[in-house]
Amino acid sequence: MKFFHEDEFRCQHCGSHKGMDWSFAAEIDQLREKLGFPLILSSAYRCADHPIEKRKAKPGSHSTGRAVDVAVTGEQAIKVIEAALQMGFERVGVNQKGSGRFIHLDKAHGFPAPAIWSY
Repeated sequence: MKFFHEDEFRCQHCGSHKGMDWSFAAEIDQLREKLGFPLILSSAYRCADHPIEKRKAKPGSHSTGRAVDVAVTGEQAIKVIEAALQMGFERVGVNQKGSGRFIHLDKAHGFPAPAIWSY
């Protein structure tokens, strides 16, 4: 990868990245190159014991290693969504309120697609 270090994809709960899909991570790296500005990942791979995943009826797309949350706001958030859609990302979540703003991008298998939602 050109723009990211593998540590950026680690689970924030346990520190593992064993479940990360590195071909998906390479696509996030390509997205960063396409955009021309840095992307900060606020969440990537999550183990099944991650507190967010444990609250769900079944583990979500982050647990597949094929989802990230990008900490971004305003005009850059729009650019991330546009570029991601052009690159074939079919699942997009938008959180643009409060202090923890992000865009969720994923290509996880077994989840409805195409889909867009807000938090």
